[in-house]
Amino acid sequence: ILELEQRGQKRILFGNDMEKLEEEVIRICRLLRVRADRRAVEKARAEKEYIELRSGRPPMFWIPLRVHAVWEKMEVKLACTVLASPPPQVTWYCLTDPSSCSVFFSLFGSMSLLTQPVQLEFLYPFSCFTGELLQNSECRELKYQDREASLTVSCAYKEDEGFYTIRVPSLDGYKEQTTYVFVKDAAAETAGAPGSPLNLKCHDVNKDCLILSWVAPSDNGGSPILGYYIERCVAGSEDWVPCNDKPVKTCRYPVLGLAEGQTYQFRVKAVNKEGISHPSKASDPVTTYDPMDNIALFDIAVIPYDEGRTIEIFQDDLEGHIKIPLPPTNVHASEVREDYVALAWDEPDPRGREPLNYYVEKLIVGSNSWQMVNLDMPVNSPRFALFDLVKGKSYCFRVRSANKYGISEPSLPSEPVTAGAKLATLPPPSQVLAFRDTKTSVVLQWDKLENGLEPLGYYIYCRETGTEEWQTVNNKPVTCNEFTVPGLQPGKEYVFCVKSVNEAGLSESSPETNPIVVRPAIACPSAPHGFVLLNCGKADMTIGWKPPKRKGGTKILGYFLDQHDTSELDWHEVNIQPIPQRVYTVSNLEEGHVYEFRGRAMNMAGVGEVSEPSDLFKCEEWTMPEPGPPYDVKCTEVRDSSLKLHWEAPLYIGAGPVTGYYVDMCEEGSEEWKQINKQSIATTHMKVSDLETGKCYIFRVKALNKAGIGPPSLPSDPVVAKTKPGTKEIELGVDEEGFIYMAFEAPEKNDSSEFIWSKDYEGPPDADRVQTEEKGNKSKLILKDPSEKDLGIYSVEVTDVDDDISPNSVVCLHGSLCFPVIKLISGWNIDILEKGEVRLWLEVEKLSPNAELHLIFNDKELTSTPTHKINFVKGKGLVELIIQNFCDDDKGTYTAQLQDGKAKNQFTLVLLDECKWKFRIKYRLPCSVESFLALSATPLKIQPTEEGIKIYTDVKYYTDYMKTTWYHKEKQLESRDRLKAGSTMNQIWLHILNPTDADKGKYTLELFDGNNSRKLSTDLSGQGKKLKGRICSLPGRARVVQGLPDVATIMEDKTLCLTCCISGDPYPEITWFKNEKVIVFKDRYKMDVKGTVVTITIEKVCNEDTGKYSIYVKNKYGSETGQVTISVYKHGDIPIGMEAEEVQGGIIMKKPT
Repeated sequence: ILELEQRGQKRILFGNDMEKLEEEVIRICRLLRVRADRRAVEKARAEKEYIELRSGRPPMFWIPLRVHAVWEKMEVKLACTVLASPPPQVTWYCLTDPSSCSVFFSLFGSMSLLTQPVQLEFLYPFSCFTGELLQNSECRELKYQDREASLTVSCAYKEDEGFYTIRVPSLDGYKEQTTYVFVKDAAAETAGAPGSPLNLKCHDVNKDCLILSWVAPSDNGGSPILGYYIERCVAGSEDWVPCNDKPVKTCRYPVLGLAEGQTYQFRVKAVNKEGISHPSKASDPVTTYDPMDNIALFDIAVIPYDEGRTIEIFQDDLEGHIKIPLPPTNVHASEVREDYVALAWDEPDPRGREPLNYYVEKLIVGSNSWQMVNLDMPVNSPRFALFDLVKGKSYCFRVRSANKYGISEPSLPSEPVTAGAKLATLPPPSQVLAFRDTKTSVVLQWDKLENGLEPLGYYIYCRETGTEEWQTVNNKPVTCNEFTVPGLQPGKEYVFCVKSVNEAGLSESSPETNPIVVRPAIACPSAPHGFVLLNCGKADMTIGWKPPKRKGGTKILGYFLDQHDTSELDWHEVNIQPIPQRVYTVSNLEEGHVYEFRGRAMNMAGVGEVSEPSDLFKCEEWTMPEPGPPYDVKCTEVRDSSLKLHWEAPLYIGAGPVTGYYVDMCEEGSEEWKQINKQSIATTHMKVSDLETGKCYIFRVKALNKAGIGPPSLPSDPVVAKTKPGTKEIELGVDEEGFIYMAFEAPEKNDSSEFIWSKDYEGPPDADRVQTEEKGNKSKLILKDPSEKDLGIYSVEVTDVDDDISPNSVVCLHGSLCFPVIKLISGWNIDILEKGEVRLWLEVEKLSPNAELHLIFNDKELTSTPTHKINFVKGKGLVELIIQNFCDDDKGTYTAQLQDGKAKNQFTLVLLDECKWKFRIKYRLPCSVESFLALSATPLKIQPTEEGIKIYTDVKYYTDYMKTTWYHKEKQLESRDRLKAGSTMNQIWLHILNPTDADKGKYTLELFDGNNSRKLSTDLSGQGKKLKGRICSLPGRARVVQGLPDVATIMEDKTLCLTCCISGDPYPEITWFKNEKVIVFKDRYKMDVKGTVVTITIEKVCNEDTGKYSIYVKNKYGSETGQVTISVYKHGDIPIGMEAEEVQGGIIMKKPT
């Protein structure tokens, strides 16, 4: 038994050891797993950071901010496209007072006024930035989504006017861009009324009064401002109560009679002789209170005692038990204005604990009679304003205190105060200077006012040279003496003036500045970039580079290169004289050595900053059979989905001439290059289409010869496929002399810029066939003798402007070229005059005095004679021929041949027996003539129509003087719902709608000329149902035969094609409708007609294309409509309730049953 027990204990010990070992193994496995997981996470994090680092890019403002000019109380949205990876942290700042910034530097940017289609640029990296950081609020919304950063102000007031800056962090600090928001006065309810005041502020708030101040508006409506009306309301309500009965002359006013502890808001209106302005923006809420309450709560003495304990004595504890109050002290006039005198005084000390009221007394200097001013309205605060004092007289004032125990003795009188002293406006600045800044802005500077005068601010006004109307630049006064005027039209000439603002209003205008043309200030260029090796020999290298992105507002005069041998420490100059081109061969190099290069650009302002060093290039002779890389790859004519790519042929051609090029493309941040063209192209330019709007692309080009494809070019600069705001196109037209021309205006052109025209991108047009004219910022290319040789694509480039301006534009000239034609207003007309003469006439557009007329009759030119009088009124474009005795000899062809300069046209009239002449009778004809008209009527005819039956007779010409009467079964008929009678110039008709058996019988038309009558008859007996039954079976009636479904459901972004067959003889007119509105076929909507098959195509359908569509066909025998309902659904959605089969391409059709 003992042995068995010992054996069991051994087993237990062994089991415990195994359990401990197993637990240790599990612990170690867990520890190893945690370490492996940690390493995997660290590795994944490192890989993620590496990928983000490779795909990252510094922030760039691709579509920059625009200057905005909005009406007061409108919504304004500031938006720009920020390209950055990863998405940046965007912050917005508001700088409504630019005086806090000492310097403005304007580099570049793009923006446009809402009120003008003007392309503008503006960017301010401020040297000291103290703007207000903006946050989301009830009136502001800040967003950054899909690369678009936006700031929306829901209701803009003039107080919101100013500079707004967006800031994004970068590796070297911040990238900033600033724009200006100009808030215009809303249209006045009364023409000529002034603008609204602004900047309301409350001062010296007491228990029952306060002082309100504001700033006068910049626009007085054309007549002086007579004063201001003040209104108040309890905060949170809209019950505005007037505070004054008479207009206040100055921009400051004491508001009395307020309730203690109540919260108020105020607003002001300006008035002139024409009317009252809109109210200003309401002031911030302000609560009335007693300032002495805060003082009474403060302890004025602390007495220590008993080891750290203290006794606090407050002001209220020292008042004692004052019964009858003491008189106030220090009574004085705090403000003296033309409309009022504001008094202030100190409370009695001690004042007592009871609430105090005050009574004010006045005395005219020189008399001994004191008059109490406010007997009916005691004052609760040590402030009071007196109105309606006699101007020019001097007054003294004293005040009595009162509480529930009684009234004090009067205070000491104040110093004499003269009432009605008029506050004068300030003088304007004496000298205002204007300086160039950017292509859309000008910097103004002016001297501060002399004698230490401090205005509330300045208003600035501008006027384009040659006009008389001054425009307001800022509706919120600026307080500094320097301002950058944004939003000007590039290339235009302006003058400026400035007005000072104080409480009395606006000063006179300052002297005008000298006229200044809006162009960028000349500055040193930025650095060149994109250095590339184009060819290499044993001891020389050919280097190319890209131009500076900012040329400094003038022509680049040349470049300076430096070289660096990596085996040495120092850089060495390559050239002493500037290199005019961007390709240069560097000689005297050591074979096998590795070199790097850098450069500087120079313009008339000086030498710019040095570039970053290039890549390392080894000096080793090229012997490869393939061609070298193309270079200078650039993008022009950038639009939402396309652009034009240009490059230069390689300098090294290898074993043979270059036979073509291949173009690769990739999205920025990706390294996946995609070849665009399957077949090589022979030209050094290519149009790239089907780009995705808003995406950023990079391109490179490879050259091809018989040996193969060479190395790729240096990638192009990144370009975003989006049409920039304000992009201009070439204007195609015909001038007054009849010459076809192409014109392009470039407001961003500077003094050294040139217009370079090219045809088919192969160089300038033939100088013998074109003539070029330049005036200011506009260039015109005129075709001297247009013919088929001039057909092609014309483009223009503006030199010496920054790359981001996209100065290229293009127009395609195709089709037949012809001189302009004289426009026809009214074709040939025929009138019969009072004496029986026949007048043939037509009307064209107004012609010049040099216009010529040749009137041809049967191939012979007519001249004016007494029997055939020709009148040619050039100023009215009237051509007329009056024939006295019209006879058979006058039948034939009349042609009016007109020429006015290069413009020509001719118009023909045929008068023959078989023609139905359409005469218009201008005067009542003799009875013989009217009888002739009646005798020309043909027998009655019957014609079925879609609506019923038509009975009619044809006449050669019909006048209103001939009376017509219809009869049915000898009973006179009148027009009613189912019977419509009428006439045209050559037809008289009766239309029977929805005929029945009651409409059978004999119908008679009686024609009466005043003396004689003629009757025409026909019989409908037995034909009503037969004719109506034949209406829909007419073989020539217009019909929609087949093809259209009842419903078509399609996924968005697909292309929808609807096809149907029509019939009719004559061929019917075709009209498509969408929701009962005629469809205009352009852009995405296209219609194709091939015989009887009609197809409508809608490309890239969207939700807006949903609706009811119908085709309407019509000819003289009737009409018919076919209808289809189109429904567009989004990607991923499944149409509900469609019992139909799915057609390939995401289209579901429901066939008609």
